[in-house]
Amino acid sequence: MAPAHDPALSLASSGRRSARVPSRAWLMIPAALSLLAGLDAGLLLAGVTVPLHAAALPARHGVLMTLGFLGTLISLERAVALRAPWGYAAPALLGAGGVALTLGLPARVGAVLLADGSVALLAVYAMLYRRQHDAATAVESLAAVAATGAAVLWLRLPVSHLLLWLVAFVVLTICAERVELARLHLPARAAGLLLVGAFLVMAAAVASLAWPDIGDHVAGAVLLVLTGALTVYDVARHTIRLPGLPRLSAVALLCGYAWLAVAAAVWLCVGTPISQAQYDTAVHGVFLGFGMSMVIAHAPVILPAVARTPMPYRRIQWAPLVVLQLSLVLRIVGGNAWGSNRLWTWGAVLGVTALLLLPLTVVVSMVSGRRTA
Repeated sequence: MAPAHDPALSLASSGRRSARVPSRAWLMIPAALSLLAGLDAGLLLAGVTVPLHAAALPARHGVLMTLGFLGTLISLERAVALRAPWGYAAPALLGAGGVALTLGLPARVGAVLLADGSVALLAVYAMLYRRQHDAATAVESLAAVAATGAAVLWLRLPVSHLLLWLVAFVVLTICAERVELARLHLPARAAGLLLVGAFLVMAAAVASLAWPDIGDHVAGAVLLVLTGALTVYDVARHTIRLPGLPRLSAVALLCGYAWLAVAAAVWLCVGTPISQAQYDTAVHGVFLGFGMSMVIAHAPVILPAVARTPMPYRRIQWAPLVVLQLSLVLRIVGGNAWGSNRLWTWGAVLGVTALLLLPLTVVVSMVSGRRTA
């Protein structure tokens, strides 16, 4: 028979955990600021009236969204898994880099902080690898190397020239996490094959600095293979039949894989994008279609662990996902494929709306979870 639950003991143990591990909810604030600044920059690039007119923001859009926002969230989740106070240096530095760029400080200041945060994240992965010695953690370590390289290269190069480094960081991190979660459904050699694919993606990123067209072709081929393999073996193909949160996460995951396949197909077929439509499709297929769909899929699991607050399933959690997918269809199909500027602009605005809805639905769900508890 299970032991009786004692609220006093739970509060005491919670207090002891809080004493051992620094408060981490505040580390999500810099991520939120990076998100808001990145969305503001995205609207500026789309030619839409925005609340903050900062001349420097558009050039910082990609770095703010990947390293400032996603990088802070990813490193925070990994620091929680490490359970060591020094691990929180990674999200703190990455968040500080995003805030520096948001406040208009010189790009060099933000880049150095982001690079330091990425190195700290690599140290976190090194400690996690010492615990379990698995290939998935090794892939995540390569992703941290890509993030470090992107931050350092940004001191000299525009984002368009180091794009594959940012792609490697986001895609390899998420693919490694999906392999960890689907371990029971994957062939025995799946993690090792993912590690080989990760090395190929990194090789393509390095090659793209000297031979952009070759690097993009190779990256497109490898990413397409990885996407196909993950789609076939991911548990989302089974959990989509379940009601509630499992279905929401599964739909988000499968949508993310679909948009990553679209972006990979662009690189595979054309190499370095030669038109704005091709570039926009590849970039937002990865970071918006794949990256943000995965954030929506994992948020109900990761954020409660980070914030130490329950987040029960609510139907409102579908709103960001539905709006995000609609925005991508309008932007990529209507705007880039059909050539409609109006549909492209509507897609850009709806994309911003979807990402603003995400924290709103998170807060609503967590507040309702507290009341229920």
